[in-house]
Amino acid sequence: MRAAARFCICAAAVLRLAEVVSYTMGNTSDKKKILIVEDETQISRFLQLELEHENYECTACADGREALNTALAGDFDLIVLDVMLPSLNGIEVLRRLRQDKQTPVIILTARDQVVDKVTGLDIGADDYMTKPFAIEELLARIRLHIKRNSASGGGMLKCGKLTVNAEARVASYDGHAVDLTKKEFDLLEYLMQNRNVVVSREKLLDAVWGFDFYGSTNVVDVYVRYLRSKIDDVYGVTVIETVRGAGYVIR
Repeated sequence: MRAAARFCICAAAVLRLAEVVSYTMGNTSDKKKILIVEDETQISRFLQLELEHENYECTACADGREALNTALAGDFDLIVLDVMLPSLNGIEVLRRLRQDKQTPVIILTARDQVVDKVTGLDIGADDYMTKPFAIEELLARIRLHIKRNSASGGGMLKCGKLTVNAEARVASYDGHAVDLTKKEFDLLEYLMQNRNVVVSREKLLDAVWGFDFYGSTNVVDVYVRYLRSKIDDVYGVTVIETVRGAGYVIR
C-alpha cells in the first residue's frame, strides 16, 4: 500500500511538472518579439540578455541587409536599430522598411550624430537613444512603444467623414485617401484617439515626437498646419480646432 501511495505521489508530481513545462512552452507565443540590430557584439549580447530577462523573445542581426530581410520576413513588435551597420546603414534599413511595414523602431545613435537623429525621425523612426544609454530608460521606451502600438493596432477611428485605419495606417475623408507622412498620421491618430479632449502642445510633443525631443513645441503647430492643408483646405471643413492657450482638439 505504501509503495503504491509513493508511486501515486511520484506520478502526480511528474504530471504536475509536465503541466508546468507545457504551460511555459505554450506561453512563449505570448511573448513580444524584438529584433535587435547591432554590429557591436558586446552591446548586442547585453541587450539580448536584458530583454530576455524581461520576457521578450529576441532575434539579433549584425548586418544591415540581413536585418532588413529579417524585419520584412518576420512579425516583430519592435525593432532596436543601430545606425552604423555594415553593408547597409540603419537609416537606409529604416527607409526601406517603411515602404512595407510600420513596426515601431527605436534607433541607436552616437551622441554627436544629430543629423542621424533628425533624418531617422523624419523617415519614420518612433524614437531614438544615444550611446551610451541607461538600459532602464531603453526598457521603458520599449514598453511605451509596444503598448502604444498595441493600443492603436486594429482600430478604426471615425469622426464624421474622416476615417483613420490605425492597423493599415491609412486616412481618408469621405472615401478619398489622404496622403500623410508618418508624423502627420501619428498626430492625427493621437488626436482622434483623444476625441473631444483638448490636448496640449507639450502632451502632443511627448506622444508623437518622443519625450526627449529637443525641438520647440512650435513643431506641433507646423504639423497641424500640414494636416489642415491636406484635409480642411481641400474639403472645406474644420477638423482640428485650436483652443487658444490650451492646445488642439478634434470634436
